Amino acid sequence: MIAQTALPSEQENPQSQPAKAEQLFALSNQARAAAGLGRLAWDPALADAALKHCMRMAIEGPIAHRYGGEASLQERTAGAGSHFSLIEENLAVASNAASVHQGWLDSPEHRANLFSPSIDRVGVGVVAFKGVIFAVADYSRAVPVLAQAQVEFEISALLQSKGISVGKDPHDARAACELEHGPPRSISGPQPLSVVRWQDSSLAQLPKSLADKIATGDYRRASVGSCTAKDVEGKFTVYRVAVMLFGPPSTNDLKPFY
Repeated sequence: MIAQTALPSEQENPQSQPAKAEQLFALSNQARAAAGLGRLAWDPALADAALKHCMRMAIEGPIAHRYGGEASLQERTAGAGSHFSLIEENLAVASNAASVHQGWLDSPEHRANLFSPSIDRVGVGVVAFKGVIFAVADYSRAVPVLAQAQVEFEISALLQSKGISVGKDPHDARAACELEHGPPRSISGPQPLSVVRWQDSSLAQLPKSLADKIATGDYRRASVGSCTAKDVEGKFTVYRVAVMLFGPPSTNDLKPFY
């Protein structure tokens, strides 16, 4: 008689637990609401990255934020499709979801991640394995994915709100954005009095260096250009912008400024 090899049962492999992930999501928002903090939105990309890491935790153990050959937290969440300016992670192994949540509340580090006022997204992964559950929660501050022209539009609107006229042609400013210093040599019209460049994940306000220049009253016009951010560590979403500042129009301008 030939002996048959027994097939592994479901209990011998980590099993995804979406209901428990939803429970942890709800408990997190309940706790944040009680603390007067904003509600977290569910991020499917973060949840996908969290579940994949959760599977590795259950199989490889002990629990850790990174295993041999695995990408970093920033890389694996960005690779799943998430865009962010801040990323944090909580891990746990316990008997049930309520115990996981309470453990995060009782740990100063995990509690700080859960109650951070800077985050607005979360993705949770939970798997059951060998009588316990493993849980991963990835928290982030989401960054909108904007095209080059959209970035320029956002900054132009901020400049116009301060009384600065913005040119319609971004070509020269885009060239300036690629440089580290000074205006591009390709400018054929009036030369800018100043060029300000910066990188940031938020386009909600102008950098202080630019705002201070505008406050002097020496500038009346601007040209805005965006380009790919430089020397960005990890996978954080960052925008790079250049603003060329001009004085009042003069009869010496070689081309009209709209």
